[in-house]
Amino acid sequence: MAMEILVSSIAAVLTTAAFVPQALHIIRYKETRAISLQMYVVFAIGVAFWLVFGFMIWNWPMIVANTITLALALTILRMKLKYG
Repeated sequence: MAMEILVSSIAAVLTTAAFVPQALHIIRYKETRAISLQMYVVFAIGVAFWLVFGFMIWNWPMIVANTITLALALTILRMKLKYG
């Protein structure tokens, strides 16, 4: 395994794993008052760019992790707009 794939795999697993519990809590309880709409918009755009970059360099850990994170971030954004 190339060192780049190993390092990106570890980074992808850790950063996605760190985000998942908070995302699941927000999704489960539909409590979005305490989160910033602007922050999640900027975050989702940033994750989308990381996803595009992952495709550009064909780095599958980046692709998988950012796909999961982007899906969760967009779900939270949708809930923030719906439940405020």
